[in-house]
Amino acid sequence: MRTSQSLTLVPFTTASIKALFLCLLAAVLPGTAFAQEEEEIEEIVVQGTRATIQSTINIKRDSTTIVDGLSATDIGDLPALSIGEALETITGASSHRENGGATEISIRGLGPYLSATTFNGRMATNGTGDRSVNFSQFPSELMNKLAIYKTQDASLIEGGVAGLIELETLRPLDYGKRRFQVDLQGNYNPDQQDISDTMAGGVGFRGTASYVDQFEFDNGGLLGISFGLQRSDISQPEQEMRSSSPSGTSLFACLADNDPLQGYSNVTGTNDDCEDNPAGSGTNGGFDTSIDPATGVAVDDDRPFAWAGSSRGFRQNDTHDERDSVFAAFQWQPNDKLEINLDAQWSERIQSEDRNDLNFANMKRNTRGTTLDNLVFQTNGVVTNWAGETDIDSNGELYSRTEEYTGWGLDIEYFINDRFSVAADISSSKTTRVEQQASFRQQSQSRQETTFSRDNEGFVTWTVEDFDITDPANFDDGLRVRLDTDADRENTIDAARIDFNYDLDSTFISSIDFGARVAELSYYAARGGSASGSNGARFTYTVGDTDPAVMACAREFPESGFMSGADAGPLVTSVDSNGNVLNTYNSWAIFDNACRLDAILAGNDASLAYPELGNHPQTVDVSEDTLAFYVKANFESELANKPVSGNFGVRVVETNVTSVGYRSAFNIVSDPVTGELSLETTDTLESIAAKHDYTEVLPSFNFVMDLTDEVIFRAGIFRGLSRADPGDMGFQRSFQVADEDDDPLTVDALLTGVTGAGNPYADPLTSWNYDLALEWYPNEDSILAATVYLKDFRGGFINTVVQEDYVVDGATLTFPIVLQQTDDSTSTLTGIEITGSHNFSYLPGFLGGFGTKLSYNYADSDFEFEDSLYGDRGFIDESGQFVQTHEGIIPPGNVPGFSRETFSGQLYYQAGEFDGSIIYKYRSGYFQPYTSNGTRLRYVGEVGVWEARASYNITDNLRLSVKAINLFDEPKSQYFFVDDNLGEMNYYGPRVFVGLRGKFF
Repeated sequence: MRTSQSLTLVPFTTASIKALFLCLLAAVLPGTAFAQEEEEIEEIVVQGTRATIQSTINIKRDSTTIVDGLSATDIGDLPALSIGEALETITGASSHRENGGATEISIRGLGPYLSATTFNGRMATNGTGDRSVNFSQFPSELMNKLAIYKTQDASLIEGGVAGLIELETLRPLDYGKRRFQVDLQGNYNPDQQDISDTMAGGVGFRGTASYVDQFEFDNGGLLGISFGLQRSDISQPEQEMRSSSPSGTSLFACLADNDPLQGYSNVTGTNDDCEDNPAGSGTNGGFDTSIDPATGVAVDDDRPFAWAGSSRGFRQNDTHDERDSVFAAFQWQPNDKLEINLDAQWSERIQSEDRNDLNFANMKRNTRGTTLDNLVFQTNGVVTNWAGETDIDSNGELYSRTEEYTGWGLDIEYFINDRFSVAADISSSKTTRVEQQASFRQQSQSRQETTFSRDNEGFVTWTVEDFDITDPANFDDGLRVRLDTDADRENTIDAARIDFNYDLDSTFISSIDFGARVAELSYYAARGGSASGSNGARFTYTVGDTDPAVMACAREFPESGFMSGADAGPLVTSVDSNGNVLNTYNSWAIFDNACRLDAILAGNDASLAYPELGNHPQTVDVSEDTLAFYVKANFESELANKPVSGNFGVRVVETNVTSVGYRSAFNIVSDPVTGELSLETTDTLESIAAKHDYTEVLPSFNFVMDLTDEVIFRAGIFRGLSRADPGDMGFQRSFQVADEDDDPLTVDALLTGVTGAGNPYADPLTSWNYDLALEWYPNEDSILAATVYLKDFRGGFINTVVQEDYVVDGATLTFPIVLQQTDDSTSTLTGIEITGSHNFSYLPGFLGGFGTKLSYNYADSDFEFEDSLYGDRGFIDESGQFVQTHEGIIPPGNVPGFSRETFSGQLYYQAGEFDGSIIYKYRSGYFQPYTSNGTRLRYVGEVGVWEARASYNITDNLRLSVKAINLFDEPKSQYFFVDDNLGEMNYYGPRVFVGLRGKFF
């Protein structure tokens, strides 16, 4: 759509132009002086990218808080393939990439855990167990406005220390036009063309249809309706170099000093592998970080160690991503006093993957005379060369994730009189996620002599001795399939709020806002992935070696040019016993996963069925009730003859957490002869509950001064909080029982301890936040703004020992348990963000079609996040003091999601009916916690991604468009425990969408 707007050309001097362009990093302009007199106002047509950037300027300029955002002048005009990609173009925002697309969003380099997201003013659910929102779940074509609040006022829902992301869909009466629109896009991924017989086919599809209309009744009432739906059917191919992650027990620090009892050694012994336990030890044979009371340092202080994982290898991944979405809204104004809005959203996304893995197993094993002699590693444990005997596997997986989102809200606003209004809102949001996979193992008959070497970039390549990895006959041992329901999760939020506004008609306090909100969040996750336990989490089927039906499933490697983007040479080299090269490989023997699933099931006379998960000791069952009250005063006045405005207020929030844990019921049985006690479990489960509550007071103040008609000064102060993720507040507990040889005669002697995960007692992370901003708006197309900010955190993450009470057989027993807790430590984060936009319409000829938008954020922080396995650990004693029990061997991480630098740059060009943009987005490296275990350190490397888009209006109602992301196939790199231990590298390839949009009515 085209809109006519008035554009005033503001006078510039040569010096001011040069200063602006330097700040924008734009090209040097000619030194011709511009006329000082005001130009005549001319009427021009503003559309496309230029109009969208004008909307970002207007949102920022018109707000009382410090906010950045963008809005569409028409349906489907948000300039991105997804909500995540659109948000990335907003100053201070950056994304975490999964499957090649933007998913979770960080604000000012702070992770999604420290942000909050609202959907039409309401909190949204997700299927991950954290509080972030998977933005790939929502189609950008059906969104109307995005905004990120850097400072907050008392009326905004609490939960974002970093900021608040607001997503809005269209309100039909506000839109004011009848419109039926169809947008059809074809998806072409170059990497997909290199894969034969793909799940999603060669070309993907994305179709969107929307309808908006308004109706006027005889009594003056108005009704608006809008309806939109989308069908997306695309591919997301992926190539991986991968290794064991630190989220479980499959990666740890292996001692490498020839100890005969543990770690890598050349000494004959029974405990000479990294995974073996030293005699009398209940832990693995890795580096012991516990502090020796006699020395005051770690038991294994100063001993060399190397990071040892269970496996390493490569993955070729074919994907199919299907999403159906429906959005609807009704806006009714029966009279000038009442307005009723009802909106609803539904989205279902099914992600399927067919994975083929080359796996080098047993990397924690020690081959005497080989491993230690060839081991090369850095002082921080990063291994650059390893040799030993390993199983080589041609494994695979069939994986699917089904995620469904349903949300609705009813908002009623009533004007009691000209000065007093009330608004009420009720809403519900629900997300379910089910993940299932069939995972296959096919091994070599015997362990093979292998070596891996790490290059300067951290990429690992392999050498094998006399073994052809492309021969299917070499993978005929240990034929197995495991059927897992990895996750069955449900997250719901039911909420209601009421807001009042009273116009005081005062010369200073213009109005008062006050209200309340009540919400109930529930999160349930039945976890799988275990061969035992009452939740039936895994079905395992095996067949004999060289089973002919399975071996007949061999197929050609499906992808040409696999991992060519890594530019690392051959992935695997085969040599003879003298080291002479026999062959080099960038592929391996694979087996059709669907075929071998059928073959293995047939060999066991079984049918395909995935486990149904139920309550289990690993189940997370959390509910969180929130009650909040707020009052806010809005003011307008003058200070030093300058207009000032803003607000101040306070929000009081009470939170109550209930976490239910499940454990097998048991009986304590006494031997009638000896009196020894034993624990006898039953087939039933019993539930236990933990409760926690806290109240926080959150003041806020926002101040705006118009220094001139073009220059605005802003200040904001607020206290914010970020709660622990629901998935981390479980109450999973089980008893440790004494050995029979200990002859326990009392309950205290029988039950020796408690193990578990989850901390329902976690307090929120809070911070005082201070922002100062100076903004220059020379015209409708231009802005130069700088904001400095300080976040004063109260609370850090420590791994501490907590004493918990349990009633057993009528007696109260107290046991210590290690949990991650929020402590009373303080830390700070300081930063600066700069935004600049300018359109060069005054330049002669074709140069007048160019425009640019740049944003940059730099931050620094002394926050520390200790790894729960190899960081500092301790407990809080009775006096509240932290007593250190373990001395870490790796540096702590920073704030989760913290990136020191983020940048977004856009150069656009509009001429006639053509509109094109080139976009570059950069994010420096950051610490990203795992969803399954958020206490371990994983770093994501720096990344810079290029995007491009172009459109041409064939007619007023028909537009042709091309959009592309990740133009130069920038990989995602992940590092485990330390920020140079490359553990996973993912290549996604470019993605191109070609579309045709038609407008009707």
